[in-house]
Amino acid sequence: MNEIATYPSLKDKTVIVTGGASGIGATIVEHFLQQDCKVAFLDKENELGNKLSEKLNHYKYKPVFKYCDLKNIKLLRKSIEEISEEIGSISILVNNAANDERHHIDDVTEEFWDERMHINLRHYFFASQIAYKDMKKLGSGAIVNIGSFSWILNQGNMPGYTTAKSAIMGLTRSLARDLGVYNIRVNCVVPGWIITERQKKLWLTPEAEKIQIERQCIKRMLMPEDIAKPVLFFASEQSSGCTAQNYIVDGGVVN
Repeated sequence: MNEIATYPSLKDKTVIVTGGASGIGATIVEHFLQQDCKVAFLDKENELGNKLSEKLNHYKYKPVFKYCDLKNIKLLRKSIEEISEEIGSISILVNNAANDERHHIDDVTEEFWDERMHINLRHYFFASQIAYKDMKKLGSGAIVNIGSFSWILNQGNMPGYTTAKSAIMGLTRSLARDLGVYNIRVNCVVPGWIITERQKKLWLTPEAEKIQIERQCIKRMLMPEDIAKPVLFFASEQSSGCTAQNYIVDGGVVN
C-alpha cells in the first residue's frame, strides 16, 4: 500500500465501516488501522470478513469483524451496540456497503426495488441513528457516507441503485444540519469508477478502460486507495470545518 498521510486526531478512535470485507470498504478498514484506530467492520460475507480480519491482525489494534446483513436493522443495531461495548464509544462511522447490480427497467419488481433501497440506502440512516448517540456523548464525531457518480452521469440500466445513491446526498445534508449542534460532521465521498476485484471480474475490459481514461482528466484508472484517503481526511479533525459536503473523486469526469 502506498504511503499515506498521518492524522494524529484519529489515533485510538473507534471506527465502524459497513461493507468492509472487500473492495473499497476493505481498503478503508486498512487505512484506518494504519492510523492506529480501533476498527470494526460489518459485512454479510462471513468468509471474506474473517480472512480480512486475520490478514490485518498485525496493526496496533486487531480489526473486529461482525457478520451483519445490513437489511436486518435489528441485527445492525445489536452489532453497533456490541462494538461500542467491546472496543469503545464510536467516534467515526463510514457508511460504505452497497450493491451496484445492473437491472433493466422492465425486470424490476416491487420486491426488487425495495431490496435496492434496503441494500443501498436504508442502513445508512439507521447506522447513523444508532452510532451518533456515542458521538454525542463524546462531544464530537464524523460520519462519512460513500456515494456514487453514476446518477450524476445519468447512468442507465441500474435505476434502483442510482436512485438510492442520489438520495445519499440528500441524507448527508439533512443529517449534517441535525447533528451539527452536537459537533458531529456528516460528509459524502463520491467515487467515480474505482477498480476493485468485482469491477475487474464483471465489467473491466481493455475497451472500457480506454473509454474511461479518455473521459477522465487524470489518465489512470482509480483504485480503492483513492477513496480511502479522502475518507480519512473527512474523518479527521483536519476537516473540522467541513460538513454537508459532496466530495467527488472521479479523476475529473464530472464537471
